Amino acid sequence: MAEGRSIVHMDMDSFFVSVERLHDRSLIGKPLAIGGTGDRGVVASCSYEARAFGVHSAMSMRMASQLCPQLVSVRGDFDKYAKKSEEITQIISEQVPLFEKSSIDEFYIDYSGMDKFFGSMKMAQELRQRIIKESGLPISMGLSANKTVSKIATGLAKPNNERYVPYGTEKTFLAPLPVDKIPMIGPKTADTLYVMGVRIIHTMQNLQPDLMKSAFGKNGLMMWERANGIDDSPVVPYTERKSLSTEETFEQDTIDIKLLESVLVAMTEQLTSKLRRENLLTSCISVKIKYADFSTHSQQRSIGFSSADHTIISVVKDLFRKLHNRRLLIRLIGVRFSSLTHGNYQINLFEDTVEQIRLYQAMDKLNGKYGDKTICRAISMHIPRKNFNPFNGISA
Repeated sequence: MAEGRSIVHMDMDSFFVSVERLHDRSLIGKPLAIGGTGDRGVVASCSYEARAFGVHSAMSMRMASQLCPQLVSVRGDFDKYAKKSEEITQIISEQVPLFEKSSIDEFYIDYSGMDKFFGSMKMAQELRQRIIKESGLPISMGLSANKTVSKIATGLAKPNNERYVPYGTEKTFLAPLPVDKIPMIGPKTADTLYVMGVRIIHTMQNLQPDLMKSAFGKNGLMMWERANGIDDSPVVPYTERKSLSTEETFEQDTIDIKLLESVLVAMTEQLTSKLRRENLLTSCISVKIKYADFSTHSQQRSIGFSSADHTIISVVKDLFRKLHNRRLLIRLIGVRFSSLTHGNYQINLFEDTVEQIRLYQAMDKLNGKYGDKTICRAISMHIPRKNFNPFNGISA
């Protein structure tokens, strides 16, 4: 790759499944699903053997078992996966100049400018082999001039392989692929494109960009660019976020428990929404109280990794009730999430039902489109505005 950028995309193959098989070799070769157990549990990840029967992530375990009667289901252990993810992140950080961790098992690496000295493909291959050797897990990779093409190349390389798209051949590489291979195109957008007669990327490449823009807005223009192998988005340098917190100082000190719990719920919803937007999960919750005499007290609790409102809100309420043991007016309350890790599973797939998953996805979509608190719990809608600013004090 002699010209342009050199962007590598690396993705662990069936990450949860691979970690479980590393710990239990008897699971190798069997159709396997990781997630919540019981009929109402949800599949978080599944093996290639299970996928052959039509099993996929976000499907109910009951449906998965019907499709594949010999399916082996294993309850997920996110602590175990997070630890393995940190191990792989450390390997990458020791060997590359610039990388971005986009999820618990997915990375982008920028080797631009390295060809004249070492060779981007050679460096990427050596890194991949080191990860396989030291982690014991399979990993696939793609290398091209940008993030979109590299991600698609990785998908085509799976399982446990690599794909290189030389500079200048991006359009040719993409042309015969179905349009839903472009990362930003989901099922609904794909259906609309099918109705328009656009089923493969080559057809989209030959459309006028203005037509795509008029049909899909600014996203249409971006889709057209991606179809033509154009993506200038940078690899964002990886930094480990330590915590996420927010607090509220009341205009008048209060002992109104209903108001205090309402504010806590609203703040928690705000923080969990931010977690999901940034593909983060927390495993440590803290609540802080400052009384009218300025004495400050806090309590924290460790939980299984989560970004689900209903899981975290109950912990926040319980911590507050245990913490609030003085007959004094309260000046300030705060909520803090720490022990964060990357995870693109927006809720706890090991605990929640299909209905809960769909509810959170719908809430996040509406709040992302129309603004925070477009849809939220009723308890947080009735807080007097003078007592709560939903953006007050949020910090990282």
